[in-house]
Amino acid sequence: MSMQKQKELKKNVASFAKPDTIAGVRQLINTLLPFFLLWFLAYQSLAVSLWLAIPIAMIAGGFVIRIFIIFHDCTHQSFFKNKKANRVIGTITGILTLFPFEKWKRDHSIHHATSSNLDKRGTGDVWVMTVDEYVAATFWGRLAYRLYRNPIVMFGLGPIYLFLISNRFNRKGAKRRERLNTYVTNASVAILYSLIIWAIGWQAFLIIQIPILYVSGTLGIWLFYVQHQFEDSYFEEEDQWDFVKAAVDGSSYYKLPKILQWVSGSIGFHHVHHLSPRVPNYKLEEAHEATPPLQKATTITLLSSLKSIRFRLYDTDNKTFISFKEVKPLLRNPKSGNPLPNKQPSLQEK
Repeated sequence: MSMQKQKELKKNVASFAKPDTIAGVRQLINTLLPFFLLWFLAYQSLAVSLWLAIPIAMIAGGFVIRIFIIFHDCTHQSFFKNKKANRVIGTITGILTLFPFEKWKRDHSIHHATSSNLDKRGTGDVWVMTVDEYVAATFWGRLAYRLYRNPIVMFGLGPIYLFLISNRFNRKGAKRRERLNTYVTNASVAILYSLIIWAIGWQAFLIIQIPILYVSGTLGIWLFYVQHQFEDSYFEEEDQWDFVKAAVDGSSYYKLPKILQWVSGSIGFHHVHHLSPRVPNYKLEEAHEATPPLQKATTITLLSSLKSIRFRLYDTDNKTFISFKEVKPLLRNPKSGNPLPNKQPSLQEK
C-alpha cells in the first residue's frame, strides 16, 4: 500500500473520531445498570443456591468487560468530547474494574505508539520473543518465557497478578498525577469493598466478586492476546516499522457473535481502533463497514482464534508465529536454518 493510500485510509477512519455524548450516556446506562442489577441478583440468589449465584456473577463479569471498554475509551479521550468528563468517568470505571486511570493511560498510549515494533517491546503489551532471541536465550530465560506463555499461567494466574499486583503499584519514576490517581483508585476500591463486606459479609462478597473478577480478567486478557497474536501478524524492527501496517496487519478483526460483540464493546474491530484510537467503541463497526480496505484485514472467529494458543514465538524471517514444537530443530542445531516455509503475503503486501 502506497504512502498516499495509507494517508487516505487514516483520514477516512479519522472522520469517525467524533464522540457522541448521547451515545456515551446511553452506553453508561445500558452497561452499569445491568451490572449492578446482576450483582444484586447474584447476592439474592445466595438464599436459594450457591450454584445459582455463581453463574449470575459470571454473567456480571461479562459486563465488567464492557465497563472496561468505557474506561479504555476514556483513556483515549474518545468516549466524551470533554476531557474532564473522560477523566472522571475513566477514574470511576477504573475503580469498578480495578484499573488506575492515569497509570493505564500512559502504558496503553505507549502500546499504541509501539505496537508490533520489535525494538520497542515491553510496555503495555504481551511478551513476545523472536525465534532468534529464544534460541540464544539461557535455559532459565527460555523457561521463564515458556511459563509466561503457558495458557494456565497467562489466563489462569494472569488475572490475579493483574488485579492484585500490577494495577496496585506505581512504576518507578511515575509522575505525581499518575501516583496520586493510583492511590485514589486503591483507596476507593478498599472503601467500596469494605462497605459491601460490612453490608453483606465477607463470605457472600467473595462468592460473588471472585467469579466476576476472574471471568472479566481471563476474558480481558484473552481479547488483548488474540487480537495481536495471530499467525501472520505484523512485526518489524524500528527502521522498517510503519504505523498503518502495524494497525491493519498487526491487529486482527475478531468477528464475534453479535451478543459478544456488544458485551465486548466492539473491541473486535481492533484494526480500526489501532488505526485511529480516537474513534469511540460505539463507532468502530461503522468505521469498519464504511472503509473497504479495512474489511480485508485478517479476520478471526471464535473457532479460529483458538489456534492462537499455540503461537508462541515470532519468526522474523517468515513473518509468522510458530509453536515451541516447531522451534525444537533449531535448539538442537542452531545452524540448521529456518524451520518454516515462506508465509502468504499480508494485506499490505498484496
